[in-house]
Amino acid sequence: MGLLFFVMPLSSCGAGAVEIDAPSLEGSAAAACDRLVDALPESVSDQPRRQVEPVRVPGAAWGDPAIVLTCGVPEPEGFDRFALCQETNGVGWFVPEAQIVDQSADVVMTTIGFEQNVEVTVPAQYRPPAAAMVDLAGPIKRSLSEPDPCV
Repeated sequence: MGLLFFVMPLSSCGAGAVEIDAPSLEGSAAAACDRLVDALPESVSDQPRRQVEPVRVPGAAWGDPAIVLTCGVPEPEGFDRFALCQETNGVGWFVPEAQIVDQSADVVMTTIGFEQNVEVTVPAQYRPPAAAMVDLAGPIKRSLSEPDPCV
């Protein structure tokens, strides 16, 4: 008697939709975030894209545990003109210093200088977050207006 194997994609391995708590956006802010969500890649940090709830939320998710992107968030706590900004492929990111130092912590990074702030939460197991920064830079730059990175 032979063995029968089933291979299922990671996104269907019991992982349900990712709930995203996103701000309610209107007008040009909603349009900009919709452009971004439509332009996002099918994988980030080699993790497949997952379904999100609510369905038309200004955000996306990849992997399990989920890397979560939310568009249209307020300026992050702790950010000011003296804050450290990491620029990757032309996109400036603010990461709180405590998360840079603590390599076991999840990373919550926020774009700086765009018309809409984009927050990306990267679980600690995907550290360093550089791969996510690189994977998301192109769609962010193409979808959102940016006066100047890291400003």
